[in-house]
Amino acid sequence: MKEPVKAGIAAVGGAGIGAGTYGIIGGVGVAASGTAVGITLVPFIAIGAGVGLTGYGIYWLGKQVGRKQQAEDE
Repeated sequence: MKEPVKAGIAAVGGAGIGAGTYGIIGGVGVAASGTAVGITLVPFIAIGAGVGLTGYGIYWLGKQVGRKQQAEDE
């Protein structure tokens, strides 16, 4: 499987988890300095996609380090 496809799957999966999280806990609010802001569905999806891509980036980095280590051992 090509790496961009894996990254896309990670982003879509993370976005789905973000949407699912929103469905479970509903909208939340952040209050600071006397103001309050509601967080709706779109930020949950964006954060989920970001977390999914971060997980993929860690996976990819570990794979590259493993390849380099294997090449050095040979």
